[in-house]
Amino acid sequence: MKDTFTHQGMRKKLVETLKKKGIVDEAVLKAIGKIPRHLFMDSGFVGHAYVDKAFPIAADQTISQPYTVARQTELLSVKKGDKILEIGTGSGYQAAVLLEIGATLFTIERQNELFKKTKLFLPKLGYKPKRLIFGDGYIGLEEEAPFDGIIVTAGAPFVPNPLLAQLKVGGKLVIPVGENTQIMTVFLRKSDTEFEKEEYGEFRFVPLLENKN
Repeated sequence: MKDTFTHQGMRKKLVETLKKKGIVDEAVLKAIGKIPRHLFMDSGFVGHAYVDKAFPIAADQTISQPYTVARQTELLSVKKGDKILEIGTGSGYQAAVLLEIGATLFTIERQNELFKKTKLFLPKLGYKPKRLIFGDGYIGLEEEAPFDGIIVTAGAPFVPNPLLAQLKVGGKLVIPVGENTQIMTVFLRKSDTEFEKEEYGEFRFVPLLENKN
């Protein structure tokens, strides 16, 4: 659990890379500059922790590319105290970014191996989600709705209706939609029945799996 000056220097470089790629949200950049991403990865990959690339983790999943994490977080427009639902806890890195910014976080993971690992690991770094749940992200978390924001960290072949339904008016859903490549899509809830949709280019994610518990 070491975070050395070398790691900190590598993070500074990573933040500069993200700025060059167009990330402007200061809170997001600060969070990425602070969080020891190498601790979220298997020790064999530690040298790659601050390269702007996705990497394999347990259960055939990946830790998302830092740019993707930064971009999704930026699109979510998180403010301190916002109630956020994350679908796909994975390694916990995206969760740590949201918590670092000050979100009140509820996060769902459907791979039991990852769920158990991350549930123990995140608090060791001082990151405590309000709830970390083992379950099916497609159905969201009705009992805690509505949310200021919902972020999906896996590729979804379609947009699950429960997630749209669980947004506050004025809230945003950030979701990568598509089969092989995904289009980063943001839904802004304008009223009870009306949503505004914007698209932000192509990304690649592992698939969001349904009913797999």
